[in-house]
Amino acid sequence: MSYEASVSKLPSPLKDLVENSRLDLGKTEAEKVEVIDWIEKIGQGDAIKTEALKDLDSQLVPKTYIVSNYLTAADAALYGALHPILSQLQPAQYYTTPALTRYFDHIQTRTPVKDAAQGLSPAFFPIVFDLQNAPAAERKAEPVKKKEKPPKTTTQDQPPAIATQAEISTGSKEEQATKEKPSKAKKKNAAPVGDNGKKKGAIAGGKTEAEDVGEPVPSMIDMRVGHIVDVKKHPDADGLYVEQIDLGEETGPRTVVSGLVNYIPIEQMQDKYLVAICNLKPANMRGVKSFAMVLCASSKDGKDAGIELIQPPPGSKPGERVYFEGPDYENATPVSQMNPKKKIFETIQPGFITLDTKEAAWINPISKSVHRIRTKDGICVAPTLVGASLS
Repeated sequence: MSYEASVSKLPSPLKDLVENSRLDLGKTEAEKVEVIDWIEKIGQGDAIKTEALKDLDSQLVPKTYIVSNYLTAADAALYGALHPILSQLQPAQYYTTPALTRYFDHIQTRTPVKDAAQGLSPAFFPIVFDLQNAPAAERKAEPVKKKEKPPKTTTQDQPPAIATQAEISTGSKEEQATKEKPSKAKKKNAAPVGDNGKKKGAIAGGKTEAEDVGEPVPSMIDMRVGHIVDVKKHPDADGLYVEQIDLGEETGPRTVVSGLVNYIPIEQMQDKYLVAICNLKPANMRGVKSFAMVLCASSKDGKDAGIELIQPPPGSKPGERVYFEGPDYENATPVSQMNPKKKIFETIQPGFITLDTKEAAWINPISKSVHRIRTKDGICVAPTLVGASLS
């Protein structure tokens, strides 16, 4: 069925909403087919039956948009179909479908949908959700397994070559966990205070941080959601920005220096939410000390072909934990500060990539298993770049 035919079967004013939003049908033939399929299901009422909301909520857990990583006509249709249902729910009811509620709240604020809805008022009035008082999502901790000592070896293996995009298989088996040698008990006196007023050995929430013992693993990297509250050009370097990034810390925003002037216009940096690497050793950048690093995707054709900020899921809050999927990493604790001599980040970084879905991920160079980078609410993505390296 064609797009026009599927939209024509939608009831008014839902049909008018989809047509007035003038949204993309998808950038590939596969996406266009999926968009039309969603509109057909919505027109038939199958996607929005009350008994189907839980299933729809599960589908939306890892997604920002229903078909791809950008807004399509399927999102306008799904928003419009859900509106009469969600507008009748009380907080205790919509709290039971957190991913669906988060998705709907995000879609209703997107400009094409918002403008189209306003033109059809009062049919699609804005719905205000009490998300501040929503119960925290429960995350079941993996059972703690006793660590085994690895066999002694006299060779120092070089990090193996990373997988090419063609070798990636999301259905591959989980890699064997890298075993770490148990460390001896550390001194019991209080952790020293490091740069930027942050105690070494502690992260947000008061958890004790892990030590960088054993082979480098991705979970040693402390990634968090950041929010740029101020950005200026470096006074002494034409290619550098100096940003103030809110990471949800009591000490206030961190100063971060990024070499993005020639790649991202300053107006596209302002007020942006991003992913920050927070446990690198602070570094002086032309006279300004930088206390974190902004995670960016660089085009597979080179930096001149495009650099983009990696974006956390919509609705993310400064300081929220960003982690790698997989039982070996999800509940692990990052180290307080990565020792430059151990080259933890440099060892792991070659496996950072954006998938065909533009989702940020780390690919295990041995098993080729894929571990997407995410928060509790969804996957972190690059706006447009596929097969990009992350750094």
